[in-house]
Amino acid sequence: MGTRALLLCAWLAMATASLEVVNQWSFLQFDFPPDPVLLEKFQPENTVPTGLEIGWDRLYLGIPRLRAGVPATLAWVPRSLPPGVSPVLQAYPDWSWHSAGRGDINCTGLISVYRIRADRCNRLWVLDSGVVTSLDDFRRVCPPKILIFDMATDRLVRSVYFPRELLRPSSLLTNLVLDDTRSSSPRLSAACDNIFAYITDTVAPGIIVYDGRRDNAWRVTHASMYPDPDLGEYDIGGDRFTLMDGIVGLTHSPAQGLVYYQPLATDRLFSVSTAVLAAGPPAEGTDLPVNLVGRKSSQGLGIAVDPRDDTIIFSPIAETAIAAWNPIANTHKVLAQDPEKLQFCAEVRWAERDNGAVWALSTRFHKFFKRSVSKHEINVRIVRVVESGFVSLQPHVLRRAAGRFNATRY
Repeated sequence: MGTRALLLCAWLAMATASLEVVNQWSFLQFDFPPDPVLLEKFQPENTVPTGLEIGWDRLYLGIPRLRAGVPATLAWVPRSLPPGVSPVLQAYPDWSWHSAGRGDINCTGLISVYRIRADRCNRLWVLDSGVVTSLDDFRRVCPPKILIFDMATDRLVRSVYFPRELLRPSSLLTNLVLDDTRSSSPRLSAACDNIFAYITDTVAPGIIVYDGRRDNAWRVTHASMYPDPDLGEYDIGGDRFTLMDGIVGLTHSPAQGLVYYQPLATDRLFSVSTAVLAAGPPAEGTDLPVNLVGRKSSQGLGIAVDPRDDTIIFSPIAETAIAAWNPIANTHKVLAQDPEKLQFCAEVRWAERDNGAVWALSTRFHKFFKRSVSKHEINVRIVRVVESGFVSLQPHVLRRAAGRFNATRY
């Protein structure tokens, strides 16, 4: 089916919302234990976060081992600090889980964490890819896994390992969303595991579906999850770099029963029904019923849904902005635009634990990637949209689409 010639979002109008810089760093710094090996191996120029979770009293950061020299792959800072400070990071849950930072690989510990998500039972789901130096030589040192911690006690309560047949030699698990809509009482301890997790495999593109109640998993894939070879180059303020990443942006609309996703190397946004994903492994030869939601003005990574009205929140890379579109009302807004503070938003979050405020993790990833990052500049920011007045866009951040995705047009 063809796309409708309806312009959804538009560019470039000034946003009336402003950004609060919650935390910022030139390079991340850690509260190191008395371990000279960790200090010796630390390379701050290689240490860049990609994951953000907003807890009640903490902010959690996933810091994958993209290159050598990352001391802790999961850390936290307090939420109670004054805006704009640069706190040292605390290893989560403690340093004993991060022996890989000193070169000691222990597959029961944390190897390389891209993203983390909190559930309604106050548990932190930690997605560990098991791959180190993924930007350089892509070394798989451990099987990927999910570790689930009780955030009240910081103790491990569950470990999830994936069947070998679901993984590929190049599998890189980078993102996850949690779906507890099938649980009538998600906050009761007996119902905590009645939950689905949808997990992106970025390099061997696909989605792994994990059924927490049955402790079972399966894999689905589709042409839309692969990178578009024509959209693998990015431009952020004149800095150009190339990265052919497949599906990585991921979010969930409970009311619509949809998972929205996007590869990094595309200007398109797709959706698939959670009922289809949760129904079990697809029959051989069955096509996944994917819909093309729309086209953006440029590629993007972070994406979120405001469950109060199903607004889709996204960040087009070239525009260094956070924008929003409500597919039900067909309304569109620029929430914020800033060429310095919104470079490469690896995460865009609707924060349930902050009254539904929009947060973002913005980094100069492109400079880390190109080995041109400077300690004299701010390279990592956690920001928050703090005002409610927004303006409509002008063409053409996102073009609306209708109907089933047609692989021949991809």
